[in-house]
Amino acid sequence: MQTAHGHLTYCTNIHAGESWDDHFTQLKEHIPAVKKQVSPGKPFGIGLRLSNAASIELLEEKNLGIFQRWLNDNDCYVFTMNGFPYGGFHRTAVKDKVHAPDWTTAEREAYTIRLAQILSVLLPDGMDGGISTSPLSYRFWHSTEQLPGVFEKSTLHLLAVLDQLIQIKQSTGKSIHIDIEPEPDGLLGEGKEFTEWYTQYLLPLGIPYTAKLFGCSDDIAAFHIKEHIQLCYDVCHFAICYEDHAAMIKQMQELGIKTGKIQISAALKAKLPAEPEKRAPVIEAFGRFNEPTYLHQVVALQQNGRLKRYADMPDALPDAYNTEVTEWRAHFHVPLFVEGYGVLQCTQKDIEQVLSIHRRQPFTGHLEIETYTWEVLPDDKRLPLTQSIIREMQWVMGLPG
Repeated sequence: MQTAHGHLTYCTNIHAGESWDDHFTQLKEHIPAVKKQVSPGKPFGIGLRLSNAASIELLEEKNLGIFQRWLNDNDCYVFTMNGFPYGGFHRTAVKDKVHAPDWTTAEREAYTIRLAQILSVLLPDGMDGGISTSPLSYRFWHSTEQLPGVFEKSTLHLLAVLDQLIQIKQSTGKSIHIDIEPEPDGLLGEGKEFTEWYTQYLLPLGIPYTAKLFGCSDDIAAFHIKEHIQLCYDVCHFAICYEDHAAMIKQMQELGIKTGKIQISAALKAKLPAEPEKRAPVIEAFGRFNEPTYLHQVVALQQNGRLKRYADMPDALPDAYNTEVTEWRAHFHVPLFVEGYGVLQCTQKDIEQVLSIHRRQPFTGHLEIETYTWEVLPDDKRLPLTQSIIREMQWVMGLPG
């Protein structure tokens, strides 16, 4: 829905299901109830997640037209999509497969182009649209020697998508951007790695590619790239890496790199006391969030100020009593409106800081709540799904400013 600070929604990757029928059933069940509570008198925007299979099925027969009529009948619109998870995302072991197929493949390119084609039909006139996507690949799939080739190949596939986005803009007037989402242990794992890739690979490869393809100047080519390939600022991911949000946002603006959307999400964190008897309950609490569906990367702050990274919670737990470590932050998209989980906390203050910066000096038009782990939360932390979505949106809407 339109707010004073941009379009606000929640990401529908919270809903289980991989076929279009699954997706549509979930939308019909939850969206009207959410809209009634948070946007009763004005249109409600949807952050649509489609699996690869669902994206194919949506373009078959009359499915897209039926969906458009449902959107109109329910006073809803689609302005942003989640194109990160390609396949199964619920009730199966996802782990590092969330990155597959990665941006070195034609499959990821084709899937993203298909999402852009769908969004170009659904997106209201006069509004830009965004599609968040993976941070190119998963770091541990590649050796150090392979990385330059992986970066180049991934970038060329993205440039093929850029070609299609420019053509969509020329034919429809609608601007759609791909929003790269850094994630711990992704090939682009944090803000610095994103900006280095953007300036060292995307622009150097993309400017001559685009200038030649469209017969334009280098300046116009750079303009096209910056319009259509942007950053997805996932607050959970940046908080896990102890990012300085103000400095990161400032650097993006200085480089002229746009932010396609803020994903409003929260991670787990806790200080680790030096005394083993005081540390034990903290580690036990983290252990209760160790589940087999998703990656729960842990980034530890050490006494010397350096960061130590663990690929998943099971890798971190054996090192839990390392006295050099003073804090853990864990990748687990927990509810926004709960600040504390016993001896654990969430990175709620990071959300407040990023949104405060945005309210003072807006740097995106898209705000999307992304808490997708309801099904794997400890039993005592779960609430009915629709009620939880409403509470999350009301919490964001109720922040100062």
